[in-house]
Amino acid sequence: MIWITIAAMSVVTFVPRLIPFLLGRNLALPPWVRRWLAFFPAAALGGLIFPGILSVVPDKPWLGLAAGACAAAVAWKARNSIFPVLVGIGVAVALEVFF
Repeated sequence: MIWITIAAMSVVTFVPRLIPFLLGRNLALPPWVRRWLAFFPAAALGGLIFPGILSVVPDKPWLGLAAGACAAAVAWKARNSIFPVLVGIGVAVALEVFF
């Protein structure tokens, strides 16, 4: 019985993802829709990252904001994605130690 439940849950999860994939191949979207959809990855990433930035140190949300701002500034110019991560960690640790 458990295997039937797992199989049914798999189908219910898979089908809604499969339908847009199959039907969307031949769908021509207007340019303004494509531009609008291009911002979705950044918006989703921001929605995932920002709460974590505020909760780096529960009593000091400004610490996470400062580290996030420094990481964003480095990410603006850096070509390698590891540099903003290292800067964000370094600033967060430095501010935690000194404040």
